[in-house]
Amino acid sequence: MSTISAQVVKDLRERTGAGMMDCKRALGETAGDLEAAVAYLREKGLAGASKKAGRVTAEGLVECFTQPDGSVATVVELNCETDFVAKNDQFKKLLVEIGKALLAAPGSAEGDGEIAHNVTLANGKTVIGAVTDAIAAIGENVALRRFARLRTTNGRVGSYVHAGGKIGVLVEVEGAGDADEELVRSLAMQVAAAFPRYVRREEVDPAEVSREREIFRGQAASTGKPAQVIEKIVDGKIEKFYRDICLLEQEYVRDPQLTIEKLLAQSGRKLSIKRFVRYQLGEGIEKRSENLAEAVAAQIAKGS
Repeated sequence: MSTISAQVVKDLRERTGAGMMDCKRALGETAGDLEAAVAYLREKGLAGASKKAGRVTAEGLVECFTQPDGSVATVVELNCETDFVAKNDQFKKLLVEIGKALLAAPGSAEGDGEIAHNVTLANGKTVIGAVTDAIAAIGENVALRRFARLRTTNGRVGSYVHAGGKIGVLVEVEGAGDADEELVRSLAMQVAAAFPRYVRREEVDPAEVSREREIFRGQAASTGKPAQVIEKIVDGKIEKFYRDICLLEQEYVRDPQLTIEKLLAQSGRKLSIKRFVRYQLGEGIEKRSENLAEAVAAQIAKGS
């Protein structure tokens, strides 16, 4: 068997939260296959990968910008190296300028910040020009990481920002009007708090469901119960899996007696959640602690 690198062990620990020895054992059992090792640890009850995967530490802010009539809204993630800069007024001003410019742009869009580099701000600068100026003035790297703009002609887009810019959410609800402003905002809060990945179960990739079913079957098999009992256990866990990741099936955080689907039905009108976008600051970015330490030292040396 080939040697398992320390980096792969580190990646597995970050993905699952499992101990080092458990991670080494899992990688040994799966010939170094990271995804297989995640599944192995979950089967053994040693991981909570889905809840830990988003725990990242990159700095910056996530903010939402919404037209008063709810027809258009934008969520923007602007990153920097340190928390010092994220609290800087110049950084916050840049974020607002970019957000307003993206909100005013035509159509719907979503993607990497690079596709917005040539958007013009109110002061006449392009996004990339303003970011470059900010880097020179602040003395730290700044980057427009990503943005999304949702536009509707027959509904309302709600937004919500949580924890001072750590999470930003947009939710588009077809059929919603001015009277539904608070409801749509509540749905955005739900997405922020409950971390759904899909609106409805029909959107879930069948291959993902199959992988989950195999993991649940492996967990249940260790109980020694008869095969028919194991399948019922697996079916029950799959239903819970859908309830965890599908927005319409989640319990409403403000009233657990309701699902989101029932909450919409209570309105008495035909409201339908078309889509949502949830940005969590820094998710998917690995922050290098040594670079952070250098940046903090430099900031302190400048007397900030």
